[in-house]
Amino acid sequence: MKDQAYKIFKIAVVIPCFNVEKHIQGVILEIPPFVDLIVAVNDASDDQTPNILNSIQDPRLRVLHHSKNKGVGGAILTGFQKAISEGSEILVKMDGDGQMDPAYLPALLDPIIEEGYSYTKGNRFLHSKELAQMPFLRRWGNFCLTFLTKMTSGYWHIFDPQNGYWAIRGEDLEILNLGKIHNRFFLENDMLVQLNIFNARVKDVAIPARYGNEKSSMKLYRIVLSFPYFLFNRFWYRFYQKYILRDFSPIALFFLAGLPLFLWGLGFGIHIWIRSFTTNTIATTGTVMLSVLPFIIGFELLLQGIILDINETPR
Repeated sequence: MKDQAYKIFKIAVVIPCFNVEKHIQGVILEIPPFVDLIVAVNDASDDQTPNILNSIQDPRLRVLHHSKNKGVGGAILTGFQKAISEGSEILVKMDGDGQMDPAYLPALLDPIIEEGYSYTKGNRFLHSKELAQMPFLRRWGNFCLTFLTKMTSGYWHIFDPQNGYWAIRGEDLEILNLGKIHNRFFLENDMLVQLNIFNARVKDVAIPARYGNEKSSMKLYRIVLSFPYFLFNRFWYRFYQKYILRDFSPIALFFLAGLPLFLWGLGFGIHIWIRSFTTNTIATTGTVMLSVLPFIIGFELLLQGIILDINETPR
């Protein structure tokens, strides 16, 4: 009965592939028969991945090759464009390293088909047994990135935003500004930012990851150095697009008034503290209040803006 329900929609699985020669054939062979189209994008691999892809005999499979590495996001967008051009209505992103079990595809598809969600994503933190298998640094890195991504994306009920196992309705994908989406490791975070601008409904689905001996191509130092700028940039992009350009909201007033007051209070407070320390003099009450009052008022306005943003989360 489930397979018949899935046949109402044309379902595509898009797989970005970079040096996954040990896993990619098994991943493709495990994909259930109710999937209509499989698009594998070889992102300029320098191992046997392209040869293995070309040797797989599956009438559903389309193999695309990048002559230059475009990153996981670039490979996914190439695959999505191909899937959309062949009339796919629901698109699933699955990695080629074997961490994502195709048996959980129905868990991603059901909320879209039966409940009208625009986007579903895996959440590894809902399975305690499998979560314990996640490498320690990766687990704590995800905790930190999750909290920061909540504020950036506006999806405060979503956890594990770095999870790369997700599905989206084709019609929702087509309204997004794909040219603005990050084409490397922050693609999943950026998808949430873009979806929130259009008030798309997003759902977490409990899906454990399978960790083997695969090696991640993600470099920790690159994430640490680039993520703060990415978060800052995308927060203000969403803020402008959603609360100023498309519908001027009180949230914009709270942030635009609160941030200057908060920064002035903080900056002036640091300044008078340093001056008092270096000159060994005590600042006057009036001087202190010039720092404290703007800081407190600005903080309260920002906090109110965050609360309203939480209430605006599409559900």
